[in-house]
Amino acid sequence: MLKLLGLLGVSTAAVAFGYREDLTPGAPKPFAQESSNDRPFEPQVSFPPRSVREENGHAGSDRWLSDPRAPLTSSDRARQIQGYASATSIGQGDVIDFHVSARSSRTFRISIFRLGHYGGKGARLRLTSPVLRAQHHRTPEADPDTGSIACEWPASWSLRIPFGWMSGLYQAVFTADDGFRAATPFVVREAERASDLLVVLPFTTYQAYNMWPKDRRSGKNLYRGYRPDGTIGGADSRAYEVSFDRPYSGAGIPSWFHLDTSFIDWAERSGLDVTYASSLDLHDGSVDTTQYRAVFFPGHDEYWSADMLDSARKSVAAGTHLAFLTSNNVYFHVRLKPSPSRRNERTAGTRPTTRTMACYKSKTDPAPDRAGRTSRWREVEPGRRRAEQGLLGIQFNGIVAKPVPLVVKESGHWLWAGTGVRDGDELPGMVGVEADRLDPTAPTPVGSRLTLLAESPYQDPRTVAAPAIQHTAVTEYRNGALVFVAGTFHWPLALTAPEHLNEKIQKATENLVARMVREQP
Repeated sequence: MLKLLGLLGVSTAAVAFGYREDLTPGAPKPFAQESSNDRPFEPQVSFPPRSVREENGHAGSDRWLSDPRAPLTSSDRARQIQGYASATSIGQGDVIDFHVSARSSRTFRISIFRLGHYGGKGARLRLTSPVLRAQHHRTPEADPDTGSIACEWPASWSLRIPFGWMSGLYQAVFTADDGFRAATPFVVREAERASDLLVVLPFTTYQAYNMWPKDRRSGKNLYRGYRPDGTIGGADSRAYEVSFDRPYSGAGIPSWFHLDTSFIDWAERSGLDVTYASSLDLHDGSVDTTQYRAVFFPGHDEYWSADMLDSARKSVAAGTHLAFLTSNNVYFHVRLKPSPSRRNERTAGTRPTTRTMACYKSKTDPAPDRAGRTSRWREVEPGRRRAEQGLLGIQFNGIVAKPVPLVVKESGHWLWAGTGVRDGDELPGMVGVEADRLDPTAPTPVGSRLTLLAESPYQDPRTVAAPAIQHTAVTEYRNGALVFVAGTFHWPLALTAPEHLNEKIQKATENLVARMVREQP
């Protein structure tokens, strides 16, 4: 096991709060007195844990899970209970608001979970709110020009994040008094602490795929939307802008969320020294990515603003390593901006209130930014000069019709050390959903050496031509910075997801982390 533990530095001010935490994780709480939202809830906390391993020694709870198939899970059509957070990430000591709508319930509560390993439960219950009075809020109409659906629901409950809460991916679970549940995720940052690894959660991509509300009438995302007859259309009915001021569809779990939680489970079980950020933190500068040894993008991170891309390039120039554990990353250029109207600015402080994302793709962009129109990065400038391969070394190549083996290449490379693989060995089912490859028509990183570590044939359902090729790659820059790209969606799932477990991929990922924090595997 990697010895990559880190200590959490905390000032004595962090102990000014005493500690209040639910002693029985996952236990139902009685619906008793109701609470107003006149002032932020400020939980009392004790000394924070000194390491990720110590944090994960606490009792776990699986009550953070919201199964869309469960009978008491909220749906977009019935909207029993749904909500969203006022920010994708929040710093310790700052206030986050939760905006909740419940159709028929009189009261509800909000439980806050931190996601990790926690003995296989996947999360730890940090606190449960007082009983809150429920209100029903309407579904807003889509903007006639952009298709954006932005809720302006008032804050139902506000929480000041304790200094003793460790950075992580958190989930707020909304439970109505009739038992219906929904959720929404957010990140707690520790931007001032230079952990070994910074894990970035792809909230821009979460929102691009979010089709709330899936009510057969008004829902839209950046791919499709409902037609007047209630069927789902294509690009002709999609949104050109989407808002973060709305719930995630269904149970509140974003698309491809399991890619991120699979890596988080593995990383925290391994005791890695990690802190967390959202993709919007790269955009607005809430975190300085150059202070970390490595920045990991464990999930599907497809939608990037110019400032996000600048942050990644600046990191590499400073010698920080990057690791992309899926495929089809840095594909679309987006523009992030404030919502036209914001009722509550408390969470923003002095930071920009970035709550709307624009991506016009093939449609004429009415307001291109300094990087150009919001389309695929490889189309922003002539000659594919801004293609994502210029950073990543490889780029999106196609859709995988059905999972196929990942075929090992360069088995003597440090990534494959200790795995026992040889060139040509096949790792079953490891190439799935979407794939990357080296594109000979696009620029490669300047001043770098590219090594292809897998070369796997697969069939793209959009073509009947010869099989396409998937690559896994690592690019080494002159200053020693590494950029790793898995080139398949199934890499992070091989770490903990039961149906995808692969010991060779687990060992390769351990080697990757060890190399990036300057410990030889």
